[in-house]
Amino acid sequence: MTEQLHAFDIDLTREEARRQAEVVAALGDTWDPAAVLDGEREAYRMLYSSLDEEQLAVYRQLEAAGVLPPLEEYGHAAD
Repeated sequence: MTEQLHAFDIDLTREEARRQAEVVAALGDTWDPAAVLDGEREAYRMLYSSLDEEQLAVYRQLEAAGVLPPLEEYGHAAD
């Protein structure tokens, strides 16, 4: 018995455009990306605003390694 292979072709560009259109449609007319971003920044500011000395040291290590963004982006004063 011989195994037969069949060519399978799909236009990923078209599929990605369709997927993105579906995502935008699902978000609806009231979705405000700028407001979402502002909310995320405020959440990070609140989350990282009261780090103790040890937590801040760990954050700075992760920041130096490129894992986390600078705290100053969230309104935290530089050391």
